[in-house]
Amino acid sequence: MHFQSIYWSPGDGFEIGSFTLRFYSLMFVVAFTLGWFLMKKIYEREGLSLEKLDKIFIYTVIATLIGARLGHFLFYEPEEFIRNPLGIILPIEFNPFRIVGFRGLASHGAAIGIFVAMYLYSKKVIQKPIFWILDRVVIPISSGAIFVRLGNFFNSEIIGKPVDEAYPLGVVFKNLGENFPRHPAQLYEAFGYIFVFAILYYLYWKTDARNKPGMLFGAFLILLWSVRFVVEFVKESQGGFESVLGVFSTGQWLSIPFVIIGIFLIFRTRKSV
Repeated sequence: MHFQSIYWSPGDGFEIGSFTLRFYSLMFVVAFTLGWFLMKKIYEREGLSLEKLDKIFIYTVIATLIGARLGHFLFYEPEEFIRNPLGIILPIEFNPFRIVGFRGLASHGAAIGIFVAMYLYSKKVIQKPIFWILDRVVIPISSGAIFVRLGNFFNSEIIGKPVDEAYPLGVVFKNLGENFPRHPAQLYEAFGYIFVFAILYYLYWKTDARNKPGMLFGAFLILLWSVRFVVEFVKESQGGFESVLGVFSTGQWLSIPFVIIGIFLIFRTRKSV
């Protein structure tokens, strides 16, 4: 049986007059909007004011962008951190002057940024234990991760390794000027995150896991970063320090500590029951 590879060349986005709404930006908007509605349902169930919900939205957006940018520079392009430190917060270059956008966002950095933001939010706004908010915010975060990876697919970035033309899921990324198929690693990861979201959503709404501090957060760390670890095997190298440590990719090395912390939290929670 002969399979035809998918030829992928979606363009930049939607043209709205002289403005182009880029697919990647649209996926971020969808991720944050859906996340807001998911948290709204949770806050209504918990009897919390929507005013506090608006603040968590602001905390999360800022933490995601800053954390993801810092993570990209520190983990994957440390030399750029020295050469162009303003590039972390500004989507422009000065020599020569041009708008380049935010071309690097590291999910591990975003995760660390969100954790710091939730700590501040728990102390300054909601006055609840840190695990209370972490156990709940991981639900919209896992749903948002789906759309971020779809955005990467639209952008033809974070691509997979080449595959044989007979491989039924092969994608030819025409935007990259290629004529051979690759693993659609972005879609593999997005598909895995659907299950992460579904499991966490079920645990919160259908079980008493929400009443066990750290249980949902621990499950999130194990599930999401395990998906990331597995999919990394079929991704092209994104650089970083993998050439120094060997064996695994940078993304895999960064995922391992998150999984270990998740396992620790699950065991700690089970022992305290």
